[in-house]
Amino acid sequence: MAKYSGAQWHPITVNYTRSGQREVRGVVIHIMAGTLAGTDSWFRNPRAKASSHFGTGKNGAVYQWVDTADRAWAQAGGNSSWLSIENEGKGGDKLSENQLTRCAEILAWAHRKYGVPLTVATSPTGRGLGWHGMGGKAWGSHPDCPGPRIVAQLPTIVQRARALVDVKPKPPATQYAPFPGDRFFRSSPRSELVTAMGRRLVAEGCGRYVEGPGPQWTDADRKSYAAWQRKRGFVGSDADGWPGRTTWDALKVPKP
Repeated sequence: MAKYSGAQWHPITVNYTRSGQREVRGVVIHIMAGTLAGTDSWFRNPRAKASSHFGTGKNGAVYQWVDTADRAWAQAGGNSSWLSIENEGKGGDKLSENQLTRCAEILAWAHRKYGVPLTVATSPTGRGLGWHGMGGKAWGSHPDCPGPRIVAQLPTIVQRARALVDVKPKPPATQYAPFPGDRFFRSSPRSELVTAMGRRLVAEGCGRYVEGPGPQWTDADRKSYAAWQRKRGFVGSDADGWPGRTTWDALKVPKP
């Protein structure tokens, strides 16, 4: 069983597939074109042939109709791999502040339970927070569900969900300076690359650090580099104090 504790449990006995959820790629936002109470009644009618895992009211109420281990009938070809949230309102509406918060709470729960990424999805092959219309014909051809005003609110839902789980964006990957070539340091250059290299040698416990851009490569720097090469176990021509491609790649000098 997979019930969300933040919802009122309103189980239905028809219009869903037991144990039919193959995977959880994300959560899909829908609009009811009606009220929470009316949708609750409709999902219990066998003629509806429709359901949703969750539903929100404009006042902040949350219903769960279908266990997330089961397949709700909300977005046709996406039913087996996406959870669904129906939202009280009609086409052209925006979600209320209460609904934005409730959807964010459900998304945060899906992130914790199923690893759903806290990002906006744009197609059925993606993952995260999606919307009914993105599935096109395979999802029943509903381009206006939930409508452009609500689609524009999806980043707000994601932002609120991130705050709930305290997800911090990953820092950008360090960009390392490419090897400048065998002759570069033999010309005793003045370069910011020398500054960046000096910082790395100091961080590695070897060498001296000269503050300021563009110090000149000197014999002292060469001795520091040789000490680092030996410390890292390089021998022969790879421990002569001159940067070569192998030792340069091992030092990992950030781009200045």
